[in-house]
Amino acid sequence: MTQPLYLQRSPRVAARRIGDELMIMSATDSSLFSLNETAALLWEAADGVTPLDEIVASRICTMFDVAPAEALEDAKALALELQGKGILRLLPQPAATDDWPEDAS
Repeated sequence: MTQPLYLQRSPRVAARRIGDELMIMSATDSSLFSLNETAALLWEAADGVTPLDEIVASRICTMFDVAPAEALEDAKALALELQGKGILRLLPQPAATDDWPEDAS
């Protein structure tokens, strides 16, 4: 059995829904990102305490015709991509409130 992963949104971004898209702007360098529906679902659910597999089962698998294991692998890959852009973090345990390190992007 694999360890659960948790997603935490960056406090250094501003987000706004425009139509079907979620726009994210980084406060660090003013980069602008347009998240597709799946990425937006992950970002909106990234509370730092809900395991990624729960997010996938309750939000992604219920909206899309996809097997849970495949959806989880795709969600992990997408979360790593968003982490690389400084939009969120993947954590091995639940995050404490406002637990975003100063040097994290």
